[in-house]
Amino acid sequence: TSDWTQEEKEDGAWENQGETAWVGETETVESDGDVGRFEESSEDLKIFVGNLPFDVDSERLAELFEQAGTVEVAEVIYNRETDRSRGFGFVTMSTAEEVERAVNKFSRYELDGRSLTVNKAAPRGAPRPERPPRSFDSGPPGLRLYVGNLPWDVDNSSLEQLFSEHGKVQNARVVYDRETSRSRGFGFVTMASEDDVNEAIAALDGQEFNGRAIRVNVAEERPRR
Repeated sequence: TSDWTQEEKEDGAWENQGETAWVGETETVESDGDVGRFEESSEDLKIFVGNLPFDVDSERLAELFEQAGTVEVAEVIYNRETDRSRGFGFVTMSTAEEVERAVNKFSRYELDGRSLTVNKAAPRGAPRPERPPRSFDSGPPGLRLYVGNLPWDVDNSSLEQLFSEHGKVQNARVVYDRETSRSRGFGFVTMASEDDVNEAIAALDGQEFNGRAIRVNVAEERPRR
């Protein structure tokens, strides 16, 4: 098997993770009335919205998602020091059906020239359901990012510089072919916190970097054989 075939398999493995559930702040929202055949908590109804234009506020975010149903809570996350939007937020809908409708409607939805990242949000510290234990060789689970479709001339230093604009970087590594020493077009970045991970994904997933639209998601490694 060639390295390029292996890379395609690895890329496919990352792509096949599906929509990742990003972590968010925990909220308690009481629900009125009948919740249907199963009990729905506020966390089950919460959506992560990334890659937001920086001038979008909570009110406009709520107005947008009202196209998919009743919005209980909409919140854009701001930098505490600069009071500027961090480019992502959270929306809580009123039913599971509205959550599905919103995710389907607004995933990759273009808003003011930016393609939104929309996923179901998971509460901070919640275990990932139905996932077997994985091994991580660089950084704690959940803080390590896979970065795909990198320009061939990007090295460790420029990768670290790109991500340091969106949080504290613990480690940045471009993967190179052992025989040719050429970049294989992907790498890994370990951030310092969950907030840094969220901000990096929100700001960089799907964005152009030296002419290529890079892919950024939480990295999960397959078990060692």
